[in-house]
Amino acid sequence: MKKLKKDLEAISKALNGLAQKVEKFQEQIGEETEPTKKPKAKAVKAKAVKKAAPKKAASKKVASATAADTVFTIIKRSKKGFGTAALMEKTGYNQKKIANLVFKLRKQGKIKSVDKGVYVKA
Repeated sequence: MKKLKKDLEAISKALNGLAQKVEKFQEQIGEETEPTKKPKAKAVKAKAVKKAAPKKAASKKVASATAADTVFTIIKRSKKGFGTAALMEKTGYNQKKIANLVFKLRKQGKIKSVDKGVYVKA
């Protein structure tokens, strides 16, 4: 405990010396000096309060839509329904891929079949 007290006193003296040097430099430069408070309080405050470095904002990556999402949005916009041929034309996917995507979407309950090959939002 005594050693800690001596160390704090030594740090306080060193800070006082540094504060005086800073004031002399500011006077030489011509800036106004601000009245200094007790260096002991500053030293304790500086040790007790430690601020974290500000974090940079994470760049947001735009997630590309999946093929199923693309087909679902096309079907969702249609009121009368969308056929497989029209989906192939609009998306550029082949018939097998459209069939697989429609199967997945029907299993998930997102779309339903109105007629053979015509689908609407469920």
